[in-house]
Amino acid sequence: MKPESLVLGVAGALFGLLCGWIIGAQHAAPAAGPTPTSSAVAAPAPAQGQSAAGGAQGQGGTPARATLDPARAQALEAQAGQRPQDAEVRSELANLYFDAERYADAARWYEASLQVAPRNADVSTDLAICYYYLNQADRALTQFAVSLAIDPKHTKTLLNLGIVRAFGKQDLAGAAAAWQQVVALAPPDSAEARAARQALEGVKAAHPEIAPGTPPAPAAPPSPSTRQGV
Repeated sequence: MKPESLVLGVAGALFGLLCGWIIGAQHAAPAAGPTPTSSAVAAPAPAQGQSAAGGAQGQGGTPARATLDPARAQALEAQAGQRPQDAEVRSELANLYFDAERYADAARWYEASLQVAPRNADVSTDLAICYYYLNQADRALTQFAVSLAIDPKHTKTLLNLGIVRAFGKQDLAGAAAAWQQVVALAPPDSAEARAARQALEGVKAAHPEIAPGTPPAPAAPPSPSTRQGV
């Protein structure tokens, strides 16, 4: 995330915290592998020094950059070559490159996974995030639209859509609209809803005309529900 891209009057600290866990950890879970990954956007960094995907935490609670395991990458590429219709091995390989911040390689393998299984909203959104990190914000927005065509209520896509609109396009109104959808769709106690409310409160503090009527956080969260990806 490039701080200079935010040329708006919104508190940078809020968005920095939000982006630290929203963007960069939305992976489709592989069928099998030594390190499980989350199937969508990671929740805020948990305690005990672990990221939501199981990795070590860097300074400030942000996920530490993973080191690429060349042997694992080579093994997965060999599997991909042997199994041309296996979307999961392609997305697992993409996740490996994503975690090592090799976004061009990750994008290539997410694209390959979607060629086999084009209706995977998680993988589509991961691909959009790669495009954003490759300074292709417009392409990222186009890919988010593909994700939402697959699943219009995919709240993790909507969260990331808001981030890219705010940071990549300086479109606070568009970002607020996406986050308001998250608040409307996600369970009130979910990580997505909490992040969206925080983001909207930050926008409203600086630009009250942009995000009117932001729903407040519930006084007492309801009982946890079973959800995938957080």
